[in-house]
Amino acid sequence: MIGQHGMGPKAPLYSAFQRWQELNNWLVQHREFWQPAPFMTPEPAWAGSYPELAAMVAGLSDSDCEHLNEAPEELARQTSRFVPSLTGYAELIQVPQLSPSGAKVAEATLPEVRATDMPGRKRLQSGAFSASLAPLEHPALDWCCGKGHLSRTLAPLCPGDIQGYEWNPELVRDGNRLARQFGDPVSIACQDVMSSELTLPGDLHGVALHACGDLHRQLLRRGSEAGLPRLSISPCCYHLAGEEIYRPLSEKASGHGGLLQPSRSDLRLAVRETVTAPARVRAQTSLVSQWRLGFDGLQRDLRGCDEYLPVPSHPARLMHEGFPAFCRWAAEKRHIEMPGDTDFDAWLEFGAERQAQVRRHELVRHLFRRPLELWVVWDYAVFLEEQGYRVRLGQFCDRALTPRNLLIDAIRVSVIDSPA
Repeated sequence: MIGQHGMGPKAPLYSAFQRWQELNNWLVQHREFWQPAPFMTPEPAWAGSYPELAAMVAGLSDSDCEHLNEAPEELARQTSRFVPSLTGYAELIQVPQLSPSGAKVAEATLPEVRATDMPGRKRLQSGAFSASLAPLEHPALDWCCGKGHLSRTLAPLCPGDIQGYEWNPELVRDGNRLARQFGDPVSIACQDVMSSELTLPGDLHGVALHACGDLHRQLLRRGSEAGLPRLSISPCCYHLAGEEIYRPLSEKASGHGGLLQPSRSDLRLAVRETVTAPARVRAQTSLVSQWRLGFDGLQRDLRGCDEYLPVPSHPARLMHEGFPAFCRWAAEKRHIEMPGDTDFDAWLEFGAERQAQVRRHELVRHLFRRPLELWVVWDYAVFLEEQGYRVRLGQFCDRALTPRNLLIDAIRVSVIDSPA
């Protein structure tokens, strides 16, 4: 059961497996809305099955799209007129707020004068994450720690020294230099956390802020195997996995009838949010999308085949050479002969029209980002319960600071139940 650590140790608030099961069944029920990628599929099947919904999103202005993309609960209310099963969306994605008061978060955040080489958003994320874990009762192990920004933030709150694991030697050197410069009790070791030979000390509090995919799953597995007294993880990039088809970690979820089996591509949807991206990056991303959609229409026409054709990442120089250069480069990569009289202006306009269509169809698909993310993370909670932990799951900061704001905070039951 999921419960608050600071409350009665036997007082569950809700069942992790029930939450996971509800999400699994709901995602399976609605897979026609979120599995087809509108970028590759000009007319998703749901547009024919739900013509009124398709007409509603087609009639949205660009400002409507921008607003609703940042307000999924409002979007769910509007779309539930045509898809009644979306009515309970807000309750489905609800999780507790784990962050303490603003004053406590500010107190836990590393002061700017000590935040050398630390981006401002990362500084605030680390402070919010650290404040949500207080009080810390064990020395900490910072998993995939980079330069140790989280380690140095946690240092004043931690009862012992902090050990960091990072595989990049350059980041290890920089992190240890910063720790020495500011006198922080932090030591970073060059360590491949995926190594089969890795042995974890059994008395550390394992923490990970935005470790990607299999990296954070490795901490869940290896940390629980080692019997670490506490594991606190904010996961990220769920699609970065070794297997093409993702399977849950927990035995309960893995054995569930009607199990959702998302691909890596499906899981990528869970992290497709850009609320933290600068305007310049968003504008460039939009332009590239228009170019790729324009070329997609062109290649279908040239090949006489109404089929999406993937194109690799383009060299940065093409952003300065324009759409025709991009098309010639993409055609060469895909071994397509480009006629000399190609009307690139017409295909660029086609790309703009398709981009508007994709944006509106993606709006519906984006409703399923958070449910898919929670499907993964609630399974993590069930897994940790199976390993003997009492788990909190909730948000450690506002979505505007980072969309990856979920925190799984697990304390080993023997630690909770031991006398003070």
